[in-house]
Amino acid sequence: MRAIALAATVIAVQVAQPQACNTIPPAQPGVPGNPAITDQFTLANGARLGVQTIVTNVEVPWDMAFAPDGRLFFTERGGRVRIYQNGLLDVPALILDDVQPAGEGGLLGIALHPNFAVNHYVYLLYTTVNAAGAAVNRLARYREVNNALAERAVLAEGMAASSIHNGGRIRFGPDGMLYVTMGDAATPANAQSLSSLNGKILRFRDDGTTPADNPFTSPVWTWGHRNPQGLDWNPVTGDLWATEHGQVGNDEVNLIRRGLNYGWPTIEGTAMQAGMQSPVVLYNPTVAPSGGAFYTSSRMPSLTGNFFFGALAGQQIQRLIFDPVNPTRVTATEKWLENHFGRIRDVVTGPDGALYFCTSNRDGRGTPVATDDRIARIVPAQ
Repeated sequence: MRAIALAATVIAVQVAQPQACNTIPPAQPGVPGNPAITDQFTLANGARLGVQTIVTNVEVPWDMAFAPDGRLFFTERGGRVRIYQNGLLDVPALILDDVQPAGEGGLLGIALHPNFAVNHYVYLLYTTVNAAGAAVNRLARYREVNNALAERAVLAEGMAASSIHNGGRIRFGPDGMLYVTMGDAATPANAQSLSSLNGKILRFRDDGTTPADNPFTSPVWTWGHRNPQGLDWNPVTGDLWATEHGQVGNDEVNLIRRGLNYGWPTIEGTAMQAGMQSPVVLYNPTVAPSGGAFYTSSRMPSLTGNFFFGALAGQQIQRLIFDPVNPTRVTATEKWLENHFGRIRDVVTGPDGALYFCTSNRDGRGTPVATDDRIARIVPAQ
């Protein structure tokens, strides 16, 4: 698959100066209220959007997940799980006592079980030290009761950890399996070794065991990754897409297929080699792509089926638009809110049809303002 470089915006985005909005969308059941709309901007098709900040002064939020009842669960990298329900709950749902939040480690991914309404299972991926004293990334399951997490069960911790390249996103796929992005833990050779769980996208059953149809009789689903970050499934085709940090640029968006080798460190960027996959979209200079999601609502219909991800170094949200005839081909990108909110860590679709994002300005690499970090949402502004 030949990469297409989209270093510049293909479809123009006209960013307007923040101003008052005459119409605020009605509140949706079970999700946050309606603060003022700021940072308005207009798309090429004339649709006007804006931003509502729903919570401020949280500590490096890393990942977000909505419950069926509309509660927003999110992780803070220092080790807390928080819940937002018509306001940020004062008491954290969980404070980890064994997290190691140094460098790019800490409390990272969160996912809710597809049957959460019945079993209330919450899954976390975090950096810690195992019984032998080695730094590892641990996958654990908790049960939520009355906005608190308990009953920890460790499902996997065979993934090495480092101060960089821990991956860390976890998501349940449409097949009911749990997918985990895992970086090379600063050892590039890990990515080309099938005996290592690092430099991979992993696939587990919901109890942490290996599915029988995995390609390598291990949790490995794909290999040859440097530091994969975001992942989500096209709601129409079921295809899995992932973002990945490159080395000095060469940031990637990849179409993920079972058992394939994505090349790191043997190839990167536009390089090609038999048996290895080149990215679908390539970014130079770096934008440092992070968490992402397909927009699945009809509230903003011109966005339905587009893929969005946060960019850390790029300090923006990226929009990917697909060919309706060939949905494995990206036809254009847009960059939104560049330099408006700093480093964007994650993007998810909310049950109200808004596009939610969180910032990562207090992670040691940003320039925080007094209200950082924050969670906000993009909504129609007219």
